[in-house]
Amino acid sequence: MRSDVSTSVSAHGSGARLMLGMLPGVPTLCAVGCTLLLFSLFLLVQGQPAAQALGLIGEGAFGSWFAWQNTLLRAAPLMLTALCVALPAQVGLIVIGGEGALALGGLAAAVAAQAVPHGLPWFVALPLVAVAGMAAGGVWIGAVGALRQWRGVNETISSLLMSYIAIALFKQLVEGPLRDPASLNKPSTPPLPDALAIGSMPGLDVHWGLFWGVLACIAAWIFVRHSTHGFAMRVAGGNFRAARLVGLPVNRLAFAACVMGGAAAGLAGMFEVAAVQGSANASLLAGYGYAGILVAFAARQNPLAIVLCAVLVGGIEASGSLLQRRLGLPDATTLFLQGLLFANLLAWEAFGVRLAAWRTKLQAAARAGEAGVQMERTHA
Repeated sequence: MRSDVSTSVSAHGSGARLMLGMLPGVPTLCAVGCTLLLFSLFLLVQGQPAAQALGLIGEGAFGSWFAWQNTLLRAAPLMLTALCVALPAQVGLIVIGGEGALALGGLAAAVAAQAVPHGLPWFVALPLVAVAGMAAGGVWIGAVGALRQWRGVNETISSLLMSYIAIALFKQLVEGPLRDPASLNKPSTPPLPDALAIGSMPGLDVHWGLFWGVLACIAAWIFVRHSTHGFAMRVAGGNFRAARLVGLPVNRLAFAACVMGGAAAGLAGMFEVAAVQGSANASLLAGYGYAGILVAFAARQNPLAIVLCAVLVGGIEASGSLLQRRLGLPDATTLFLQGLLFANLLAWEAFGVRLAAWRTKLQAAARAGEAGVQMERTHA
């Protein structure tokens, strides 16, 4: 009899642990399913073949080696701009100013590349350029955190407004004092020296920003989940008042999270300048900062899940031209799909809160089951 009870409780605990591992991704999967359904209805209303369109999105994103490389090329900056949202989110801040941090990071990298002595080896000069880009992005988003913590300014509004200011400042400088006289039709800064141009990864037509993006996401996940400061940030994000009561420096933690997030977006701008554009120009403002918001929410602010979500969103963006050629759909169709996905993610967030409560109950049940098994073994 006792053996049967122990087996039943143990099985219950194992099932609960399995469900616990699957629960965090349920809202995102539901949001993706609803998005595909609504997008299909949107196409059918226009008289377009929904099934064929969805197939073309998959083909344009992952249907060939060329499609994969195009997807990964777009995913590289998305990983870093998504961290600009995910890291401040650990302390409960919603920062959406990654586009401005990317623009200023790219501009700072372009200026630093001209200031670096020409005789300096690339393995010394290139890190200096990267630090300049990260510093510009970190200072800009760090200012958002400072305004929030020491002046009570809403971080979502301030980060969006500061992003507009950063873009305006970028255009003013690129088209004015920093403009290369040789750039007639497309205002830009002077091109980077050939020694500082970042090439492609071996065997791929994708620059090294992809490698550093993945590495940054892994490092951020380790920091958030397995470090003392990361744990303190998550405690502060759960409840500011409780964190202050236990003596945590909430203001400094929030400021540090914003600086790290901004530095990641600034690094994305640096790679776009050094590996893609060759200089700072209007092409740098491709919307990666805004798409990074979608990636971060799809990943539920988990730095490790950002890698997968960035690849998926990058694939959606890469498929736009194929939809335009095959079905005559406007290139903005993929932007509409991304907007639907973001709206569904927000809508299913409330369901995620209920799942979190259910998850807490399952954790308690699993612990109770394991305790019961231990007691049965002790009595036996």
